[in-house]
Amino acid sequence: MELNILTICYLIGSITFIAGLKMLSHPESARKGNLVAAAGMFVAIIGTIFLYEEEGVKLGNYIWIFVALSIGTLLGTMAAKKVKMTAMPEMVSLFNGMGGACAALISIVEFNHLMHRGAEGQSADGGTLLIIFAGLIIGTISFAGSMVAWGKLNGSIKDFSFKGQHIVNLLIFGVIITLSAYLIISGDPAASSLFYVIFVLSIVYGLFFVLPIGGADMPVVISLLNSFTGVAAAFGGFLYDNPVMLTGGILVGSAGTILTILMCKAMNRPLSNVLIGSFGGGVSGGSGSKDQGAYKEISITDSAVVMSYAKKVIIVPGYGLAVAQAQHVCHELEKLLLDKGVEVSYAIHPVAGRMPGHMNVLLAEADVDYGSLQEMEQANDEFPSTDVVLILGANDVVNPAAKTDPSSPIYGMPVLDVELAKLVIINKRSMNPGYAGIENELFFQPKSSMLFGDAKSVLQQLVTEIKSL
Repeated sequence: MELNILTICYLIGSITFIAGLKMLSHPESARKGNLVAAAGMFVAIIGTIFLYEEEGVKLGNYIWIFVALSIGTLLGTMAAKKVKMTAMPEMVSLFNGMGGACAALISIVEFNHLMHRGAEGQSADGGTLLIIFAGLIIGTISFAGSMVAWGKLNGSIKDFSFKGQHIVNLLIFGVIITLSAYLIISGDPAASSLFYVIFVLSIVYGLFFVLPIGGADMPVVISLLNSFTGVAAAFGGFLYDNPVMLTGGILVGSAGTILTILMCKAMNRPLSNVLIGSFGGGVSGGSGSKDQGAYKEISITDSAVVMSYAKKVIIVPGYGLAVAQAQHVCHELEKLLLDKGVEVSYAIHPVAGRMPGHMNVLLAEADVDYGSLQEMEQANDEFPSTDVVLILGANDVVNPAAKTDPSSPIYGMPVLDVELAKLVIINKRSMNPGYAGIENELFFQPKSSMLFGDAKSVLQQLVTEIKSL
């Protein structure tokens, strides 16, 4: 009877994961989707703790289990409540890394169990060893890579590469696969020390895998690492014959893989180019090496006037908007313009910000109507009939060099065609290059005007000016 109840708990968990993921596809149901999936996970965890048994023996160690659960719940809740929207990508990377670490630890524990049984004369199953090694390698690479991504996003780790690094990476990966194959085929307990050599090499590979990648490729890397963690968790589900772990891992792994492919398509670059090309990492040349000429500035008053009397305004949010925590005042500006009869919408580039969907989440926090958010293809059709484009901290995703300069590292990446509008107002703190490390030739075009300052402060001044008109 208990086994049947546990099976029902796992079934509930699996169904809620699928339903929750489906609900995440739309902002209006995303919050509820998170809660539904979390409820299913809670049912599965409680069912496992109290109902799971192996060879007639239940888990036990309830004090240790609930102390660990309490600590993890407390730390996770505090981190989620205190994190700023600008730091959300770092938190995603950090949490994703913890998932990879858990999958790797499961493989370590289960390998030690197998070796203990081998010492007692029980032979190790090759299929089980394959699952253990797959979980160890993928989980460890995800953990190490996510920690590097976390450090890069918060500025504590810089891009690093050396001549022949990709060859070194391939050699390390080859050694990992060779040693794993040897241990799986031989099943020799005496060679178990090689297991930890594989573990260390996987950490090194995970570090070298992400270190040279920088710039605008970081959202793709985060998505890819997320899929790695999901796959590693799925292997844990195989090990424990746990349908909830298996379902959750497959969902995360497949969703992350699909998102990675879609983002690469949005950048018009194959995944191999992202991983091998080290896009944005210490680039030079391209548009940054040209004499772009002079730029012109526009005042707050002039900006307020042209937007107030425009028929159509498109706002392009970028990381600068997130840094300034200016999403709420941006929404206030939108409402003021709508009251004046101005048509207002937002143009969202697929890789704007530091993680997939960063701008969507940012604007949703300010209760911006989801219907006013336009994807890149839709927005590009609208720019020619737009009177004013207001760019808030976006840089590389509006750089025309992606279309005109073959020497640019972002050449071939689809961008927002903001230069087709009648007037382009660019809000930036300074003329410093964007995350990809290259200068933006849009800033120097005749229809472009710079509006320098912190995004929140500038938007507040615009709101004040528009109210006085």
